[in-house]
Amino acid sequence: MEGMYFVYVLFSRSDRKLYIGYSHDVSKRFRQHQMGQVEATKNRRPLELIYHEAYSDEQEAKRRERYLKGGNGRAILEVQLAKTLIRLGYVCM
Repeated sequence: MEGMYFVYVLFSRSDRKLYIGYSHDVSKRFRQHQMGQVEATKNRRPLELIYHEAYSDEQEAKRRERYLKGGNGRAILEVQLAKTLIRLGYVCM
C-alpha cells in the first residue's frame, strides 16, 4: 500500500519473546528479519509475524511503536494478543 506505515510484532521461537518494529513495507521487513539481516533479531530466529497495524502517517506509526515497546503499551498488547501468546508459549518480560 502506497503511503502506509506498519507497526508489527514478531514472536521469537528461540527466546519466546516479542520484537516490535515499524516499517513502510512490512512484508519486505519481515523477510529481512527472517534472513538475519536485522541486527536486533538475527540471533533470535526463527521469527513469526503475529500482529500488525497500518497507519497513513509515519509519525503516528513511530509513536505507536514507542508506546507498544513501553510498559503500559506492552501490557495492553499482551492482553489483546493473549490467546495467541499463550498458544506460542510467550515468556513475559
